[in-house]
Amino acid sequence: MEIIGKIILIGETETFGAKGFKKRQVVIETDSKYPQTIPVDFTQDKTGLLDLYKLDDFVNISINVRGTKWNDKFYVNLDGWQIKKTDSEKTSSAFMPDREKVLETEMPQMGDEEEDDLPF
Repeated sequence: MEIIGKIILIGETETFGAKGFKKRQVVIETDSKYPQTIPVDFTQDKTGLLDLYKLDDFVNISINVRGTKWNDKFYVNLDGWQIKKTDSEKTSSAFMPDREKVLETEMPQMGDEEEDDLPF
């Protein structure tokens, strides 16, 4: 999966536990009708990828969605594994069209359907 937006926060690398687990968070704001602020975690050797970016850069982040159960509660984490700079806000918009526009273009209009020869 991919998330596209503008960087609004880049956290410091944090180290946890005796084995030295490393984590660094970046937060992006999507460019859509209802902008979302989305935190993405980069871990271990991927934390260094964020050194090449700064606030207000428009980026495309490749993620894996992870889920965890801890103390009878469930948590979702977005784990980043690749990040690329995009040209501008307009590039970001092109990759993330508004849901309404997608629905308008994908849904056939009544009466526009062609008759086919399928038996069902």
